[in-house]
Amino acid sequence: MSSLAVMPAPRAVLFDLDGTLADTAPDLAAAVNWLRTERGLEPTPYTILRPTASAGARGMIGAAFGLAPGDEGYEELRLQWFDRYQDNMAVESTLFEGVDALLQGILDAGMAWGVVTNKPARFTDPLIPQIRLDHAGCIVSGDTMPFAKPHPAPLLEGARRLGIAPEHCWYAGDDLRDIEAGRAAGMVTVACAWGYCGAVEPSTWGADFLCATPLELLDLLLSLAPANVRTASVA
Repeated sequence: MSSLAVMPAPRAVLFDLDGTLADTAPDLAAAVNWLRTERGLEPTPYTILRPTASAGARGMIGAAFGLAPGDEGYEELRLQWFDRYQDNMAVESTLFEGVDALLQGILDAGMAWGVVTNKPARFTDPLIPQIRLDHAGCIVSGDTMPFAKPHPAPLLEGARRLGIAPEHCWYAGDDLRDIEAGRAAGMVTVACAWGYCGAVEPSTWGADFLCATPLELLDLLLSLAPANVRTASVA
């Protein structure tokens, strides 16, 4: 973990979506369990599916069917899962407790915020307004750029769209690849322990900070941000 004394003042925060801002696991899991029931199989317990939610179709199909990309039958399941999820993506999905206050606090402090997710735009674009995140300063989906996280390109594109230099941006996420992408982009990184996090303990990811709740992250940001934050142009 990093020392507050050496942190550049945050001017923007970029967030992962699934498992960081929004609890989307219920709808992700429902889509893959629909595939199972269509095949006469018992639903996979939600406690097994939830930790894999940040990995999208790969995580869900892996947990529910034991298949990985390249395995026989995986691609058919992936396409069917996409269609089912697209039709039912905001049934139970909601923002995590404290996220509304976090985002409002960021704006009140004069900072910007945006979303950088590996979720494809076919899902991101309709989901964002349904879960009340359409006031984001930018939205970068998993297929916006030629590369997805953990490549830094999507994060750098988010910073560019906000007009803020990467070194003054923070990136917050609930998956190891989020922290890897943030480091590669030269941003301060935050591991969000309230999210899905997978099988690897977030304290081992090498993030600059580990926060247990959205409000803890807000307190951290406000402890570093000057009262009159000014937008920094990208160098």
